[in-house]
Amino acid sequence: MTDNTVAGREEQPGRALAGLLRNWWESSARDGREKPTQQSLAKRLGVDQTTLSRYLNAAHASNAPRRIVEQLHAVLRAPDDELVRACALADAAAARRPAASAAASASAAAGPAPAPAGPADGRGAAPRWWDRSPVTFPALAVASLLLLTLGCIAWWVVPTAGQSDAKATANVSDRPSEGTDWPLARKGHVLWKARTVQLLLRANGFDLKVDADYGPATAEAVKKFQSAHGLTPDGKVGKDTWPLLIITVDSRTTKPDAVTAVQYLLHHAGVPTDSTGTYTLATMRSLKEFQESRNLPVTGVGDEGTWRALLNAQGPDQHK
Repeated sequence: MTDNTVAGREEQPGRALAGLLRNWWESSARDGREKPTQQSLAKRLGVDQTTLSRYLNAAHASNAPRRIVEQLHAVLRAPDDELVRACALADAAAARRPAASAAASASAAAGPAPAPAGPADGRGAAPRWWDRSPVTFPALAVASLLLLTLGCIAWWVVPTAGQSDAKATANVSDRPSEGTDWPLARKGHVLWKARTVQLLLRANGFDLKVDADYGPATAEAVKKFQSAHGLTPDGKVGKDTWPLLIITVDSRTTKPDAVTAVQYLLHHAGVPTDSTGTYTLATMRSLKEFQESRNLPVTGVGDEGTWRALLNAQGPDQHK
């Protein structure tokens, strides 16, 4: 058997695993769900995007560990019967990596080579450094005093600098995050602004079609909502209308359109979330992940601060 044949067989589990994982990712867009980007998927798995790209590339030598395989299977909702095969491939690929580094490990275990012996004195032993050093005792004393002085200065300066850095960090974290104002949604907007307003209007009892088009029907429904809440009926959703229009989303929420709106905004903010209209454990985890990334209280509840941050985390405005 040739070396090339052996090498080809050694690479086979890793290549097969990468192909299977990539198929999971490519096939995840089904049942109305969108395929997550590699960036959002890597963030969900706790790895960087470059590493995930290597795991999904059959031509690359990096193989996904079993932990990543199991997480990908759950996040991408891959077929149940493929998990066992994927884990077996991951284990087989991992078993080949130690063999490749066995020579390096053996070399490290052998320890460093002995240092060559120095020239021997008349008694057959290497001369001591103080026997052949031209440095006198007074010079050593001066050098020691200088080192002691420098050490004292470093002891005083380093903690002071560390405290300054800590204060600077604290001041940065205390600053409000950017984009904390409510966005303005109005007639002519399409996609995420229109869809969110329509879903929330439905959650507030309006019989309105969700078509992601902020047209006359949506503007008229907004005016009726504003009039009912004592606001100027201008048909625009801004800083006064949003706080009244949103609905707190948690495990007790009975408004599926409000839950769908949160799930939709989470997904388009880079946190892969299924739009089910039901507050699930996955929805709670996604909310907590988003809140943590925005320095918000990590509660898993879609409160006013979270709604505002979600709206500001979307893409640019889209018009007709």
